[in-house]
Amino acid sequence: MSWHWRLEDPAGAALDPAAVGVEVPEADNQGDAESWLGENWRELLDRGVAQVTLLEDERKAYGPMGLSAT
Repeated sequence: MSWHWRLEDPAGAALDPAAVGVEVPEADNQGDAESWLGENWRELLDRGVAQVTLLEDERKAYGPMGLSAT
């Protein structure tokens, strides 16, 4: 199984990670994926990512989750 984040704009449309200048790694488990987000959410927000959705393979685990503090 592979866990990864889908990056999204404020309307919920998927963003291409390369287009915003980041690489979203695939993780072997949910905890590693969540740790990556915890370390990188500010950079994602600075690059225009408004929200994220966690996927296990292609199944939505949860989200969307906003990155803004408001």
